[in-house]
Amino acid sequence: MRNPPDDTAPLNSPPARGRGRGRAVTAATPADSPSPDPSRERECILSGERDVRPHLVRLALSPDGQILPDVRAKAPGRGAWIGVTRVELEAAIKNGKLKGALSRAFKTGEFSIDPELPAKIEFALERNALDRLGLESRSGTVLIGSDRIEQNARQGKLKALYHASDAAEDGNRKLDQAWRIGNDVEGSGLRGLALPVSRTILALALGRENVVHIGLTDRAAAKRLSEALDRWLHFIGPEPSSVSCETASQGASASPQNGAPPIQQASGSTGTRPAVDMTEEFE
Repeated sequence: MRNPPDDTAPLNSPPARGRGRGRAVTAATPADSPSPDPSRERECILSGERDVRPHLVRLALSPDGQILPDVRAKAPGRGAWIGVTRVELEAAIKNGKLKGALSRAFKTGEFSIDPELPAKIEFALERNALDRLGLESRSGTVLIGSDRIEQNARQGKLKALYHASDAAEDGNRKLDQAWRIGNDVEGSGLRGLALPVSRTILALALGRENVVHIGLTDRAAAKRLSEALDRWLHFIGPEPSSVSCETASQGASASPQNGAPPIQQASGSTGTRPAVDMTEEFE
């Protein structure tokens, strides 16, 4: 369970959860911050732990008896929530724990679990995060370009900082240092988060060219992006299961990776079928 971020502290990356990918060090959250609203909490059917809905992944039962990811929590009917990593989910599928938990949640055993469900969830979460990044870019809350980001960072205006997976270390260090200076926390571990996607994917998601670093100056936008990234990075864990594809949309839908139609991917690999967007499946 996590407290909401301090309104004055930078949001450089998603809050750490469980044993998944953690965040880079940020300014501490005050101990007297209010607790999350219990009405927004759900219980993970596998771990039994409770958390707020934006931190969990909803699974929905389709009309044809398929268990599908509903990462935007918009599909009608019963839903079940999970907050585990991909590795933990794969183990739960293998040992039958997921089937039992879903049978209790949906009060029926008339469903099937696709072995590719973890891959579909991972793709859906990545797509959702890149979609959110594209939306924030179109609303004018995203900064790109090292010089512009550095200037805002030194002025204390930066609320979040992200780097492409293939960004140069010296460029990362320069912007991280500017951010620490702007927040008057020199000597701390505050730094931007290196995302598990390349500059090519970030550029496609934003509809721009050569996006190596990303900064956000609006706190609300930084929080929205942080929540989308949090679920994705927590699910894939410390080591991503695959290399993301190179054809993410311009703020609409990232191109498929695990379980996608054959397309050009970063690693040159191909998949078979895209994850189902539950909002498209049922609406």
